[in-house]
Amino acid sequence: MLIAVLFGFLFLTLCVYAALRDIESLTITNGLNALIAFLFIPAVIVVAPGWDVAGGHLAAGGIAFVISVILFMVGAFGGGDAKMIPGVMLWLGPEAAMPFVTIMAVTGGGLAVIVMLARRLVPVTAAPGFARETLLPGNGVPYGVAIAAGALLCAPLSPLLQPISEISTLGS
Repeated sequence: MLIAVLFGFLFLTLCVYAALRDIESLTITNGLNALIAFLFIPAVIVVAPGWDVAGGHLAAGGIAFVISVILFMVGAFGGGDAKMIPGVMLWLGPEAAMPFVTIMAVTGGGLAVIVMLARRLVPVTAAPGFARETLLPGNGVPYGVAIAAGALLCAPLSPLLQPISEISTLGS
């Protein structure tokens, strides 16, 4: 169980790190997205061996990949976002797919409003260093924040991430 908790904690930490990097530079690197996706393989082997869980998670990740590529091609997502979403869906699986998409969309919409307001109200020179890139007019929105929020809030719905939820309920 400890290794399952460690894998889950590492996944969620990488999601938060991706969100912070996205705020700072409006990029989520290929290496970070690859790490999120590839860590799924040992995690699913350790936590839920067999095709009953892995198959559903791979299908969810594959469907998310196709949709993300289409959204990238029409300009709705940046490349890093389009790569992070399928990696996150590998971990969350089909049980969390719709709640994840809903939370990601609502959070992303709220984030877009906040960024637009901040761009009007906060001079770029007054913005904290980590947020300057985000506040530059004409730049995109750090959608990695919305993706990470969806991952964090939907983690208890995933069989791979339930060990973390079980740990948090032990203290109650």
